[in-house]
Amino acid sequence: MWGFGKKRSKVGKFIDKKGYTQEDLMAASKVGRNTISKVCNDPDYIPSVATIKKIMKALKQLDPNLKTNDFFDI
Repeated sequence: MWGFGKKRSKVGKFIDKKGYTQEDLMAASKVGRNTISKVCNDPDYIPSVATIKKIMKALKQLDPNLKTNDFFDI
């Protein structure tokens, strides 16, 4: 399993469980590498609303029932 022993956010844990990589999420969401890294590894990081929308659109391709509140405390 990738990221063994690393601190992961809810997004990071979800993509790990689905077998999706940060690179996959970066490509699907068209969000930069540094931002994706923060979103997946820092549970306290809150991206901009535009970034959240892009990430959620990409994640909903994996599970259409996901909600923003499942991953971000906004």
